[in-house]
Amino acid sequence: MSFLAAALDRVKPSATIAVTDKARALKAAGRNVIGLGAGEPDFDTPANIKLAAIRAIEAGKTKYTAVDGIPELKEAIVAKFQRENGISYKPNQVIVGTGGKQVLYNALMATINPGDEVIIPAPYWVSYPEMVALAGGEPVPVVCTAATGFKLQAEALERAITPKTKWVILCSPSNPTGAAYTKSELKALTDVLVKHPQVWVMTDDMYEHLVYDDFQFTTVAQVEPKLYDRTLTVNGVSKAYCMTGWRIGYAGGPAQLIKAMATIQSQSTSNPCSIAQWASVEALNGPQDFIPANNKVFKERRDLVVSMLNQANGIECPRPEGAFYVYPSCAGTIGKTAPSGNIISNDEQFVTELLETEGVAVVQGSAFGLGPAFRISYATKTSDLEDACKRIQRFCGNLR
Repeated sequence: MSFLAAALDRVKPSATIAVTDKARALKAAGRNVIGLGAGEPDFDTPANIKLAAIRAIEAGKTKYTAVDGIPELKEAIVAKFQRENGISYKPNQVIVGTGGKQVLYNALMATINPGDEVIIPAPYWVSYPEMVALAGGEPVPVVCTAATGFKLQAEALERAITPKTKWVILCSPSNPTGAAYTKSELKALTDVLVKHPQVWVMTDDMYEHLVYDDFQFTTVAQVEPKLYDRTLTVNGVSKAYCMTGWRIGYAGGPAQLIKAMATIQSQSTSNPCSIAQWASVEALNGPQDFIPANNKVFKERRDLVVSMLNQANGIECPRPEGAFYVYPSCAGTIGKTAPSGNIISNDEQFVTELLETEGVAVVQGSAFGLGPAFRISYATKTSDLEDACKRIQRFCGNLR
């Protein structure tokens, strides 16, 4: 009998972390590797946010806090939801966790019973189906191809809903594709969900502020107030505020759900880091002018990467609306022979050969539920992106 829990049989390790770790190991061994696997801005945390953390340390704000977040941060989150999304929450409808991942996990652990189904548009963030499986539920991927902009369509949502459906998870802008839903596209989905009162909606808005070309962000509870009482609106400071390592995520939702999530958190990690919470108060309440400045750079990087990848043989790269990812198809390379002599049979083989041959680390699309494709994070310095794209062009040009 195995010492390990049977639940582990339902879960795979994170592919994005695995790629990042492999790239790091190759660098340590002396290889010239460009890692494009991690979804982490290369910009530093703004100075005013770091200063708020230093002041919190100097003021002795280093003790345990309330499990679900300090009152000051909850108030800042309430104000953010009202100011930016037009959604009214009270402090008892808000929870703060150790990153958005913990908030999502707590919600699933607090609500999923064995056999409950969770609809997840694919391509999806690698952790969604694994968290559902850990909670004892059944992930139900719904494939959304490039032909629909990688977005869930109302008809496909309707077909996927069963009496066992408990949640739908929506991520806009998307990790891994960067696709973002317009208000009308969300309304088409919410019109379906209104008809199914047993289905709740989990919106992962982590990339809310990272949108380009005058795209207007909206979220489910904002678009359809009828779904307010069964929507969990998840966000955090990691991406837009360049605070990935600070590990602060948050959510607004029905008080009963938030209380249940806090119960889970109280018996797992307890409160998020006190210093990171005070820094997040400043992030949400302080100046926001660095966000459009950063976005200008991200947009330039997006346009560079899309242009260069579309010049590579066998690669087709759509232009995303937001986040800092592109999700190009590598279908045109399948069946060809790499410089190593190996035949590229799928996208996992493609990214392996690319890393071994050219030292460029990307993540295979099959890990996100839709291949043959791969994900590139362009949240790294422009010179590295240009070099990486040249290497990809060279690699694809040498396929036979």
